[in-house]
Amino acid sequence: MSLFSNIFGTRKKKVEEKTPLMLFNTLSGDKEVFVPLPGKMVRMYNCGPTVYDYQHIGNLVPYVFADTLRRTLEYNGYSVKQIINITDVGHLTSDADEGEDKLEKSAKKEGRKVTEIIKDVSKAFFNDLKKLDIDITRIEFPRATKHIEAQTRLVQTLEEKGYTYKIKDGIYFDTSKFEGYGKLGNIDIEGLKEGARVEKVVEKKNSTDFALWKFSPKVGVRQQEWKSPWGVGFPGWHLECSAMAMTLLGNQIDIHTGGIDHIPIHHNNEIAQSESVTGKQFVKYWLHSAFITIEGKKIAKSVGNTIYLRNVEDKGISPIAFRYWLLTSHYRSNTNFTWEALEGAGSALFRLHKHFVEKLGLPAQAGKVNGAVLVEYQKKFHEAVNDDLDTPKAIALIWELIKDKEISKEDVRATILEFDKVLGLGFSEGNRKLKKMLALKVVPHDDLPKEVQKLVDERSKARKEKDWKKADEARTAIQSKGYTVEDTPRGPKVSKS
Repeated sequence: MSLFSNIFGTRKKKVEEKTPLMLFNTLSGDKEVFVPLPGKMVRMYNCGPTVYDYQHIGNLVPYVFADTLRRTLEYNGYSVKQIINITDVGHLTSDADEGEDKLEKSAKKEGRKVTEIIKDVSKAFFNDLKKLDIDITRIEFPRATKHIEAQTRLVQTLEEKGYTYKIKDGIYFDTSKFEGYGKLGNIDIEGLKEGARVEKVVEKKNSTDFALWKFSPKVGVRQQEWKSPWGVGFPGWHLECSAMAMTLLGNQIDIHTGGIDHIPIHHNNEIAQSESVTGKQFVKYWLHSAFITIEGKKIAKSVGNTIYLRNVEDKGISPIAFRYWLLTSHYRSNTNFTWEALEGAGSALFRLHKHFVEKLGLPAQAGKVNGAVLVEYQKKFHEAVNDDLDTPKAIALIWELIKDKEISKEDVRATILEFDKVLGLGFSEGNRKLKKMLALKVVPHDDLPKEVQKLVDERSKARKEKDWKKADEARTAIQSKGYTVEDTPRGPKVSKS
């Protein structure tokens, strides 16, 4: 036992009283103590991707949030059954029931089979999740096309209970028959004007009514269509989530997550159809993550500002740095992405890993944790993550911890590894994770050798003064030291040769 362990042994006692887990429930509009439904397992459903195109970094935000939530639940002693659906049919190009199916449209545009697009995009999605330290082996990924029978059964039940009606293009849910429609997020139904987010379908009884089953315009034209009691067609997007959630998790589930854009229509529609079938509350806790913008603008292909995780890697930045950057903001806070901010997060994470491996040292035996978790830090950490996943405060605690001179390095290591069970920043991988980061070559500004940094500064000054000869000489000198320098809008970026 170290001297520090003897002196500060009281700091390592087991935390006896833990603060309750508080989560912000969109349904109530307030933080609530998390109390799961009866049973041995927390049942969590996360709205997944529509696999008509590759997921940009904004699309990936809800999955980092969901993973952090899962880790926090497990940190609190719960077991979790997690579902992330794959929407591979039925998601139309508007929030209502007009326009083409996104997958059918993508297939026409690219001249490919829908199944090929689904396979390629799904594979890329899973790879992105793995790069973000999300363990996909512990998650179920049901596909809408594999649950057609469950969806038709749900529509039949709604029909029997009198909640549906048929018009020219499909079977619709009559929202006027569901008391409390729009209760999630206190949506102003009158404010959902036709022609805004809800487009006009001529025969609909109410502007908020939504399609449960859409008819194929002409049989055989679509690549994906199925026979049903009402005719050949395909399921509505909203229907799919309810059917898969209820099939795999039961009629009542603990947690349902998604982006804030799902609140007004998609999630209110899920509630309406699910609760109309069962007569019971569908979801106890609804949690929603906020958007990120890029350089202050909404992410959109039309704007031309889509960034993918592969672009992050192309810049020499670890995908885990993107996760770290997300965790430095609260999941319910709108956050603005800039390359400068991500590079800063990458540098910070690099320093943490470098300190962890080089300063704290690797354990004497692989897989063995020397030292003990410090009670005062564990208590603060638990309070942070249990306060609606306050990850910014949790990360700040790591920096506070490594600067604490009164603690042995073994205890710092053990405590950081404890925190990383929730944060997922790869500290348990130790040297392997650091080597991965080093393999990306980009060297944080304050980790450069002094002589190299001096040459970089001299070159920058020469360029500013338009002394190109001196700038070229500095570049050559930098290269002789085993580094290369690249000019970017945010300044010079130095990499190992």
